[in-house]
Amino acid sequence: MTTLAAIEAAAARMRGHVRETPLLGAPLLDRLAGRRVLVKAECLQVTGSFKARGGWAAVSSLPTGTGGVLAMSSGNHAQGVAWAAAAHGIVAVILMPSDAPGVKIANTRAYGAEVVLYDRATEDRDALAARLSADRGLALIPPFDHAEVIAGQGTVGLEIASQAAAMGIDAAEVLVCCGGGGLSAGVATALAAKATDLRVRTVEPVGFDDMARSLASGVAQSNPATTGSICDAILTPGPGRLTLPILQRLAGPGLSVTDDQARQAMALAFTHLRIVAEPGGAVALAAALFTRTCPIQ
Repeated sequence: MTTLAAIEAAAARMRGHVRETPLLGAPLLDRLAGRRVLVKAECLQVTGSFKARGGWAAVSSLPTGTGGVLAMSSGNHAQGVAWAAAAHGIVAVILMPSDAPGVKIANTRAYGAEVVLYDRATEDRDALAARLSADRGLALIPPFDHAEVIAGQGTVGLEIASQAAAMGIDAAEVLVCCGGGGLSAGVATALAAKATDLRVRTVEPVGFDDMARSLASGVAQSNPATTGSICDAILTPGPGRLTLPILQRLAGPGLSVTDDQARQAMALAFTHLRIVAEPGGAVALAAALFTRTCPIQ
């Protein structure tokens, strides 16, 4: 189980390597939403997403002498692990779907990783990863179901707690973009210890809301497909084995938004905050702006 101590240890290891990102707001976004909205700008992070945190936390925790790592990702975790592995001088092999954005495949290779492509509609990613890991003696770093990855993502929660306190915010709903739940689980763990009245709510694309359905039913639910939304970065078969129990204890009900709402949130983030968010990274802002049933104060 990921703990506050593990998150703080990950924060110490990544100090000087991973950026503390700002909480950004704009009066016109607040007016549109009808409430105060702050955005944790992880798009400004090293490699362009929070996945750099989990990648560094996992790679930096490996035993001395580890020869290489294997990760599975549509792009953000791929780049985070590839970047961290290169910085630690070890080999990285990344299993990526063939329909992943070309820029993410190119960037992963640019960080020095070997990219192995597969068809996510017809091939079993986990089986491919297990075979590659065994055949080549690589340490497997999955995108969310990994204690150190969750701890690394939890450093986002440490920063939110500190930044919110400095702004005089002592109670809020913290909407978190969710695929397998690594970021949500890490942030929820950190906030449960550091800011108990800041509650995590997961946000997913409509039709791919396995975490929301799992939280509502109390039983892990799967998605009928792994393609079909522009939010490719957060499309997963189902919730994580490690992450779901954490969120069942610490998170509120999950939310979902449409692709069109994600597109609108991307445009508004650029217009009012001058940041570039990808679709999967814009769903939380979309929920804050457009989900009127979300009881945010």
